[in-house]
Amino acid sequence: MWKWILACLLICRPAYAQRTATAFANEVQPAVWAITMVMLHDVVNPAAAARYYAYCTAPAYEIITQHNGNMPRMSSFVKSYPAVTISGAKDDYNYEAAALYAILETGRLMLPSGFMLEEQEEKMLRFFKKEKLSQKEINRSVAVAKEVVAQIIGWSKADHYNQLSARIRYTPIKGEGYWYPTPPAYIEAVEPHWRTIRPMVIDTCDAFKPLPPVPFSKDTTSAFYALNKEVYEAVLHPKKEELVIASFWDCNPFAVSTAGHMAIGFKKITPGGHWMNIAGIAAKKANLDFDNTVLLHTLTAVTEMDAFISCWDEKYRSNRIRPETYINRYIDVEWKPLLQTPPFPEYTSGHSVVSTAAAQVLAYMMGDSFSFTDDSEIMFEIQPRSFTSFMQAAAEAAISRLYGGIHFRDAIENGQQQGMNIANAIIAKLKAAGVQPCVHNSMARYM
Repeated sequence: MWKWILACLLICRPAYAQRTATAFANEVQPAVWAITMVMLHDVVNPAAAARYYAYCTAPAYEIITQHNGNMPRMSSFVKSYPAVTISGAKDDYNYEAAALYAILETGRLMLPSGFMLEEQEEKMLRFFKKEKLSQKEINRSVAVAKEVVAQIIGWSKADHYNQLSARIRYTPIKGEGYWYPTPPAYIEAVEPHWRTIRPMVIDTCDAFKPLPPVPFSKDTTSAFYALNKEVYEAVLHPKKEELVIASFWDCNPFAVSTAGHMAIGFKKITPGGHWMNIAGIAAKKANLDFDNTVLLHTLTAVTEMDAFISCWDEKYRSNRIRPETYINRYIDVEWKPLLQTPPFPEYTSGHSVVSTAAAQVLAYMMGDSFSFTDDSEIMFEIQPRSFTSFMQAAAEAAISRLYGGIHFRDAIENGQQQGMNIANAIIAKLKAAGVQPCVHNSMARYM
């Protein structure tokens, strides 16, 4: 009898309660996108962007876990995670409001132009009022957000990021097979010491070393020359679909176009920003509740951060030459890639590593066959693309680097394997911590 009454209460709960939950859940993606827009303004590099996403989502998830006992604490799968406390009573504030505000507040305090988020915070406060939160409840929720954010930012200061600027300036290695700055801007190496950043979940930066790259050679019969010829021909004779794919996954935070003595910079979101938005698209399509929406964003961010640390460790170990440099020297001096060559070594492909890692974790959380339409690039006048799974999207992101003329095939394929290994290790720790999928595979097939 009591079971039947309880079931009726759950089914017949007030409609406004469901609307409120949906309203708060729908604000997560815009909050993260606001972080993305500030990073776009600041031209934050891909590796650093992933770090910001991880720290901006962490306090939101922390607040949730202190209210939802079914959500494992981040300390159960994140290394060296601090003991976060919330002072005062836990029934005098709205934890969803506190979590949402925490995302913006972390970005405001950590990003170079974080002050730009103040307008978004004011907009968020108006949203809280619209959702019938009392002023007292709003004030307390904001106070809780700031309290947790302060603790997470304090923890972030021990990850060695603040020590990067004190390191010796990077000098390109001399030698024919090594990376050297590329045109048109000849930007110096980006984050050569990123391997020193403390990972979130993986044990060490070099725990997932990929297979060695194909050895450098100028011999026209060598395997390395063949890799270059493949990239060369792909750019000379592209198919229409390949051009579309290369453009869609460009994700270059700062490309420079020159005309005479004039140089114009073009900004885009990073690979990590693209996948954070995919996480938001998936959460919205699946109609996830607030807690799981934040969980999905947090796990995507944490995975991206570790994937970049692992990838950058390999980039500056192998320090491999870019296709543009090799082809201009030994094949065709006038050849140019379709996409602008990023300012760091070639091996492995960062987009391949990060996209595969993020996609695999998203597949664990949302199902192997979760279909979605990705409109992340529409603000750059690039049309949406539809995918039948996260891994299909990741595979397309990876091969886009060959179509764009900026990566060799072995950097792509071995990068994909590196990303898969990172994701599998993270998923194993999530399972051990008791993190449950948001959507079961059997349900995802019908979405």
